[in-house]
Amino acid sequence: MNNSLPELKAFKRAQSLGVSQWENGNLTTNLAERKDTNGAFLLVEAKLAPGTEPPPHVHTREDELFYVLEGEFDVYVGKDAFKVTAGECVFMPRFKPHAFVIRSPWLRVLALFTPAGLEDAFRGMSSPAQSLNLPTAAATYSTGDLKEVAQRLSEYGARFLTPDEVADQLPLYPTPLPSNAAKFTTGGRVKASV
Repeated sequence: MNNSLPELKAFKRAQSLGVSQWENGNLTTNLAERKDTNGAFLLVEAKLAPGTEPPPHVHTREDELFYVLEGEFDVYVGKDAFKVTAGECVFMPRFKPHAFVIRSPWLRVLALFTPAGLEDAFRGMSSPAQSLNLPTAAATYSTGDLKEVAQRLSEYGARFLTPDEVADQLPLYPTPLPSNAAKFTTGGRVKASV
């Protein structure tokens, strides 16, 4: 029985129309994903604007780290809160509820997920970028119907928190929650995440 992994190949990749997508109002580029790393990690360059943040959520399969290239945001991880600016990073371990609020006109980050796999969920909720700018008039997490997004992400071990869970597990997260927060709960629980 051969348990060896495929041999990895060196590569170079940058943000470009061929590898970038629009996902929930954000511009994302998978710089390295499962097929490139034998599943070790996913590295994404993302540009986001206020109002495109995902709802508070939790991952059960991957740890997450954001390194800020431009902008600033407040990150809430469990009972902790961090103001993160350009040149700083923040780590969010799996099983730890987290959320963030963008505090600048836009935010550009490198997002590292380990292990890889979540890119398949994102790919299923995105479309090829038509430019390397943020999409205009796109549905976002805060304006769209989250039920389908919640279902898709739950298939990848991530889920949105209910308002009660946010109050209990993310006590420093600002309220109120987005107006569509109640629309994506099922059976008292919210399924999904980012």
